[in-house]
Amino acid sequence: MRLWWVLSCAVTWAVLAVLLLSRLLSMNRPPYRGLTTEFFSRTEIGNFSRSLSRPKQHLSKESPGRAETRSTVEAVQRERQELLRRVCADPALHNLTHTNVSHFVLSRIFVCDHYRILFCQTPKVGNTQWKKVLLVANGERSSRAGKGRYNSTSDVPEDIVHQHDKNGLPRLSSLPPGEVSLRLRTYFKFLIVREPFDRIISAFKDKFVKNPRQEPWYRQRIAPAIVRRYGSGPARRHALRFEDFVRYLGDAQAERLDAAFGEHIIHWVTYVRLCAPCQIDYDAVGHHETLESDAPYVLRRAGVPGHAAYPPIPPGVTAFNRSKVQHYFRGISPTWIRRLYRRYEGDFRLFGYEEPSFLWM
Repeated sequence: MRLWWVLSCAVTWAVLAVLLLSRLLSMNRPPYRGLTTEFFSRTEIGNFSRSLSRPKQHLSKESPGRAETRSTVEAVQRERQELLRRVCADPALHNLTHTNVSHFVLSRIFVCDHYRILFCQTPKVGNTQWKKVLLVANGERSSRAGKGRYNSTSDVPEDIVHQHDKNGLPRLSSLPPGEVSLRLRTYFKFLIVREPFDRIISAFKDKFVKNPRQEPWYRQRIAPAIVRRYGSGPARRHALRFEDFVRYLGDAQAERLDAAFGEHIIHWVTYVRLCAPCQIDYDAVGHHETLESDAPYVLRRAGVPGHAAYPPIPPGVTAFNRSKVQHYFRGISPTWIRRLYRRYEGDFRLFGYEEPSFLWM
């Protein structure tokens, strides 16, 4: 009888011990399969500490569609960066893609110290709006506008945008060499590009046909100089034709005219000469044709707050119009078109634009 009682007690204690041990093991099991408790704890702490350093507007949850769009834009940016590196490294294209980081290049780059941004100006790709964005982001009004801040891009007067000595958006060339090197090394750098032939058409229309800013030197000085050298037929002594403009741009010996025209050539000079993309390591490259998605990406990467958003873009404004480009080049000698392409070939290659289909017709 006593033996039976001892065995019963032993079995009972054994069962209790097993149950207790099982309970303890379940309490120590990692909350996710495949992760140790230590790894999970460190990941949680890491995510929390990173979330504290992010701008507040980046913390909101995204819908699956928006997250997918953001992922797609980031993938496109990686492809553009890889293409830049590959083309820059091609020795056969060196003369088309490389230039010195000269005073001319540095004077094209605008500085937003408040958010540590460098923006290389490439005219005819919405630069006025980008400078408005940076003026709002800088947080200070120009000396002419008085104290206070611009609350949005719509508050920035048009005349202030182009007065770079007064609007609080200095050129990189205005800083001492040490400050220039520091910013090139540590600031977020970006530029915006556009299909090169489409940009040339835009420059021609804006400066020699419409001239909305009433800049007399384009029609009174530059156009006559181009017509005298490259004009032909009945239009020789009259308005500049697009064909004359193409002949000027395609002439490898046109450097004297470029020098005579001074900084006005920024509206049609190559991206290579403007921004030195093979010498300066840009963090983002936006395309005018995809500005609706590229602009938010650039501003998000730069940490710019929502009130400094790029202005709304009307539908179709930035889309590449192949028919328009073909229309402008119709009737122009294929020889001159090919010469023009050779001048801008570096831009086509660096930024992934297709060779025009009418180039060899």
